[in-house]
Amino acid sequence: MKIDVFPHILPRRYFECLLAVAPLGLALQKRMSGIPVLVDLDLRFTMMDRWEGYVQVLTLANPPIEVVAPPAASPDLARIANDEMAAIVERHPHRFPAFVASLPMNNPDAALAELERAIDHLGATGVQIFTNVNGRPLDRPEYEPIFARMADRGLPIWMHPARPATFADYAGEPRSKYDLWWAFGWPYETSVAMGRLVFSGLFDRHPGLVIITHHLGAMIPFCEGRIGGGLDQLGARSDDPDDGGALGRLARRPLDYFRMFYGDTALFGAWHAMESGLAFFGADHVLFASDAPFGAEGGASYVRETMKVIAALDIPDADKEKICYRNAQALFKL
Repeated sequence: MKIDVFPHILPRRYFECLLAVAPLGLALQKRMSGIPVLVDLDLRFTMMDRWEGYVQVLTLANPPIEVVAPPAASPDLARIANDEMAAIVERHPHRFPAFVASLPMNNPDAALAELERAIDHLGATGVQIFTNVNGRPLDRPEYEPIFARMADRGLPIWMHPARPATFADYAGEPRSKYDLWWAFGWPYETSVAMGRLVFSGLFDRHPGLVIITHHLGAMIPFCEGRIGGGLDQLGARSDDPDDGGALGRLARRPLDYFRMFYGDTALFGAWHAMESGLAFFGADHVLFASDAPFGAEGGASYVRETMKVIAALDIPDADKEKICYRNAQALFKL
């Protein structure tokens, strides 16, 4: 059995509403319309049928709702997305055992209300947030109630990177060139968001909180050596008082908190990255995910390559079962 915990979908009604309100320049028509499996369930079923026992936990695809709609309109868009995903799960429970709610994060009060509605009335198994809210970091006080509520409920948060092409790599340039905003910018975004949450003391306040990072913790496993000894010396390289006092506010080493995150296997078949992430997080904190339907063949290429890497890992079968489905069953209360 394989439970894909981070595939993406754009339910048709939501997608139509998205196109109607989205500002120009989001590349929705070109990018998303070129991936029909995002919208068409029959095409998705055809892709999924290639593997017996393969199911998906639905998450809404990029862009973040708060990028598309202003605070007054984003709550309605989130409700449509969550209603539609819940309806798909209800109609096809053997295909989709659960869905992850999306929140209008540019309206924190409405986001908290939608969290409650989606979990209590629609049966969402968690919520998805992005690594920033229109450029605002997740460690700002207005977002703390979201983390606190999910910790109280004992349900996970899915964290997806967000960094647009308009975020230039060099000052004076209008945009990031050559898709580097995605290829390198997203791993950086994820890693920085993780670091900001660590130094905010999030895991001291909520030690049982589950945050699933997309792409297996991004840069963190590879940079373990830099993070470990380097961040133990925080404050030694600058006169910033916040840097100097940060370590004293934490109960553990910074590196220990990074290991408290979870990661998924959406690495597109990169076996060396998989081994690095698994060595860092351990099998108890890694979950199977493909990032479908992105990739070739309606996402089948990513699913297939990820399965091949997991099968080839030199780890006990019990650990492979944890990664493929047992961790998801336990964390999502399936």
